[in-house]
Amino acid sequence: MQISSVGIVGFGAFGKLIATYLRGHFQVYAYDISDRAFAGYRLFDVVAADIRTVARCDAVVLAVPVNAISAAVADIKPYLQPGTIVFDVGSVKATPAMIMQNELPPYVDIIGTHPLFGPQSARSGITGLKIALCPIRSSQFRRVAAFLRRSFGLKVVVVTPEEHDIETAVTQGLTHLIGRVLIDMEPLPDRLRTASFDLLMRAADMVRYDSNAVFMAIQRTNPYSAATRAKFIAAATALDSLVGDGGTAADMDNTAVHMERPHAKRVG
Repeated sequence: MQISSVGIVGFGAFGKLIATYLRGHFQVYAYDISDRAFAGYRLFDVVAADIRTVARCDAVVLAVPVNAISAAVADIKPYLQPGTIVFDVGSVKATPAMIMQNELPPYVDIIGTHPLFGPQSARSGITGLKIALCPIRSSQFRRVAAFLRRSFGLKVVVVTPEEHDIETAVTQGLTHLIGRVLIDMEPLPDRLRTASFDLLMRAADMVRYDSNAVFMAIQRTNPYSAATRAKFIAAATALDSLVGDGGTAADMDNTAVHMERPHAKRVG
């Protein structure tokens, strides 16, 4: 790939995490609507720039909340160059994919990504962690995948935006939901903690410092999250009723809540 510069739109916690890893490979430019995003950050090889400069880079990463994708696309659209690769890094893929495909000019490549980690889970490095790659309109995604594997040791999973959202409604949406419930129940017992409880709290700690906006985006903008929450709540309610009504252990076999899983066309 003939990429020498990367522009990051949105310099929050995740934008900074991206810059930390990419600045060793490319000249990185970053833009944020708030100048405070750069306060206290040691820029090293990252250049704080205006939206025009960032959008004219060889690759542009939209590191903004899902509900800000449309505005970010409108901001960069006038300055994009033919052959530029535009990425997003949101935790929901179908809606951003549709917006980028409909609104971005036909002469740019579009690849949706979702790093399945964040600043907390990446504190010890990202080698061995997973990233979802959604080729929306791109002839470059295989080279991008190879770069991510070779340079950072990431495990790349190529999926469609729909397949991504179906799976992460469970693997991410449910994890965030349970984690937030545990956090809201604090203070929790500390002396007689079992190994399984420690694992639950580790999961809760990984989402503890995520913003409310991230949580709401995962729950509201993923079209499959509502059904997943409903299934989880129905299963919990059935077990609660069984325990409260004096059911037996044998009765538990009849409490499973079944829901047909949506299907999406697989990629690659």
